[in-house]
Amino acid sequence: MSTIAGNLQAVEATIQAACNAASRPRSAVQLLAVSKTFPAEAVLEAAAAGQRAFGENYLQEGLDKIAAVAKALPDTRLEWHFIGPIQSNKTRPIATHFDWVHTVERLKIAQRLSEQRPPALGPLNICLQVNISGEASKSGIPPEELPELAKAVAALPNLRLRGLMAIPEPQVDPALQRIPFARLRELAQDIARSGIQLDTLSMGMSGDMRAAVLEGATIVRVGSAIFGARHYE
Repeated sequence: MSTIAGNLQAVEATIQAACNAASRPRSAVQLLAVSKTFPAEAVLEAAAAGQRAFGENYLQEGLDKIAAVAKALPDTRLEWHFIGPIQSNKTRPIATHFDWVHTVERLKIAQRLSEQRPPALGPLNICLQVNISGEASKSGIPPEELPELAKAVAALPNLRLRGLMAIPEPQVDPALQRIPFARLRELAQDIARSGIQLDTLSMGMSGDMRAAVLEGATIVRVGSAIFGARHYE
C-alpha cells in the first residue's frame, strides 16, 4: 500500500469516528483531497486508492494537473474543486474546467463565473467564502454582508449556490476549534430561513476536521494529512 493510500485510510477513520460521535452518517461528509503543490502522480495514487474529489488553489497548476490526470485516466471521472483566491482575469478557465468553486466573496466574480460557464457543463457549484474569524489577513466576506451576496449569487444563471466555506483562525484546543464552525453553520441556517436552500458547509482541514464534522461540515478539505508536508505554499 502506498503512503497516500494509507494516509487516506487514516483520514477516513478520523472522519468516520467524528460522524459516529455526531450521530451523522458517513455519507454526509465528502473528503476533498487538497492536492495543491503536489504533482499529478500524487493525484493518480490517491485516485487509485478510490479518492475522487480534489482541490486546487493555484489556477495554472490546477489546469496542468487536470489535463495530465485526464490523459492518464481517460475513463475515470474525477471532481475538481477550486479553493484558492480568484482574480477577475482567471474566471473563464475556472468556470470551464472546475466543478466547484469554494472561494467566491464578491458579486463581480460570481457574475463572471456565471457568464463564462459553458452551458453544456451544467451549473457551476458555488460556495461563498466567509471571513468567520474576522482576520484582516484572511479572504472572505464579513458575516454581516453575507445575506445580500447570497441572494444575488443565488439568482445568477449557470451557477448553483451550494453553501458556505471558511478557514477559521487556527486553534489547538478542540473546543475552541468548534466555535467558528458552529457560527458558520448558524449563518447557513439564517440564509436558509430567508428562502435560499443550502446543503454545503465546506469547513475543516487536516488539523481540525473532527471539530468541523461535529459542527456539521459536509466537505472537509484535507491536504497534508493525505499527501504529506508541502515544500512551498
